[in-house]
Amino acid sequence: MERPVAQLLGVTFDCVAPKALAEFWREVVGGQIDDRTLDDDWVNLRDVPVVGHLGFQRVPEDRVVKNRVHLDVEVADIDEAVARLIPLGATAFGDTVDEGTGWLRVMADPEGNEFCLIVRRSSRS
Repeated sequence: MERPVAQLLGVTFDCVAPKALAEFWREVVGGQIDDRTLDDDWVNLRDVPVVGHLGFQRVPEDRVVKNRVHLDVEVADIDEAVARLIPLGATAFGDTVDEGTGWLRVMADPEGNEFCLIVRRSSRS
C-alpha cells in the first residue's frame, strides 16, 4: 500500500459557543483546553485520547441539517454514560440498539451535534 497523503490531526466542530462546547467534550472524552486558543472564535481541546485534537470554531449560522460525520464514543455502560451526560447538556435519542457487534445509543451535544455511545461486544467479558 502506498504511503497515505496525510495524517489525521483532529476533528473540528463548527459551533456557536466554542468554549462551552469544548468544556462539554472535555467532560466526555478528556483532553485539555489549550489556553493559547481560548477565545471567542476558536478553542482547541488537545491530548484527546485516540483523536489527538478536537477543535471548536465559531460560525455565524446554526446547524440546520443532520450531521454527515459524527463521533462514536466507547463507554463501559450506556445507561450510566447517559445519566452523566444529560446534566452536562446532552440529549438522548431513542433506545439503546443491538447492532450485532455491540450496542449503541444516539446522543446530541448541547449544540445538537450527534454522536453515538458504543459498547462493543469484544470489550465485554
